[in-house]
Amino acid sequence: MNKALYALGRLKTGQMNKTEAAYDQHLALLQHAGQIQWRKFEGLKLRLADNTFYTPDFAVMAADGVMECHEVKGVWMDDARAKIKIAADMYPFRFFGIKVRTKKAGGGWEVEAF
Repeated sequence: MNKALYALGRLKTGQMNKTEAAYDQHLALLQHAGQIQWRKFEGLKLRLADNTFYTPDFAVMAADGVMECHEVKGVWMDDARAKIKIAADMYPFRFFGIKVRTKKAGGGWEVEAF
């Protein structure tokens, strides 16, 4: 595993990293435009098994009223991908993986549905 991919440390609960903060600004624009109704950073904690939980980066209520879970990643690791897939099988929400698109690739966000 490439050591350069590991963060230097976890931020405190409720504190966004730079990518999450940029995505929160994107969600704020969508909310202002009426494309989503509500958003909350780390607003849900889902139980996957005994002593195993998944907290999506953002809980979002879409314009149609359906709840969504958005997971923002710079790089996807296997354990994070496994957790979101398990959660998507267990809970009646829409789950999306969000990855920042490089400026060279046009910028914006890549969205993967689970």
